Amino acid sequence: MVDHLANTEINSQRIAAVENCFGASGQPLAVPGRVLLGEGILTKECRKKPKPRIFFLFNDILVYGSIVINKRKYNSQHIIPLEDVTLETLPDTLQMKNRWMIKTSKKSFVVSAASLTERKEWISHLEECIRHLLTKTGRQPSTEHAAPWIPDKATDICMRCTQTKFSTLTRRHHCRKCGFVVCADCSRQRFLMPRLSPKPLRVCNLCYRQLLAEKKKEAEADHRQPEPIHSAVLGYEPSSGDDSDKSDDDKVDQWPADTEFYTSEVSWSSFHS
Repeated sequence: MVDHLANTEINSQRIAAVENCFGASGQPLAVPGRVLLGEGILTKECRKKPKPRIFFLFNDILVYGSIVINKRKYNSQHIIPLEDVTLETLPDTLQMKNRWMIKTSKKSFVVSAASLTERKEWISHLEECIRHLLTKTGRQPSTEHAAPWIPDKATDICMRCTQTKFSTLTRRHHCRKCGFVVCADCSRQRFLMPRLSPKPLRVCNLCYRQLLAEKKKEAEADHRQPEPIHSAVLGYEPSSGDDSDKSDDDKVDQWPADTEFYTSEVSWSSFHS
């Protein structure tokens, strides 16, 4: 499919249409050899509640964003290199069906499809693209993944001390290392994790102690061997927290809260051929 669509006018038009929908807020997507393979609306499990997001699958990247006007305007564009992606199928819950996790070194999150068939199509196309990229670059599959954030509504008490009850005045916080929902007293520490952000991030007390221990071991190892050179993944900004996914907490929702985005009668995805 990629070879058939590469360098064709229809592929160029499709990519240009996606760029136009994101407007000036999005990054340019047209590069030599890039092919748009499919697109569709998936439900992303965000911190406060599940929300619809538009996804575009290219042969080398996965792009998603918030829906302002479907097929006309999107914003909050995120770009994920597929060679950094690992997939994990998840069981259904009472609220969400046809779920799977998209795991990367910088951000991991859960999405759900409109039907079981649609989930299989997405996973099949994603895995095919990932295999092709890894074969082409000679890289090994990624083994280090950011922890997905546990949704706010998953717990009414701090998941570390199990004593503090959350309320309007007692805020929920998320540890950037483990993704747990924690209270302020259990997450007063900050730790620099360059893989996620150039700034120190909030972590829970347990993860802070673990990170300090790991840093001490690394410092001792640095005295015995040269520091390895790490290659950065270009074009993908850190997005493990709210700062880079502000659309998850939009004050104005574009969809009614009771809309069922995973109704089996509706197919949202379209894969090109």
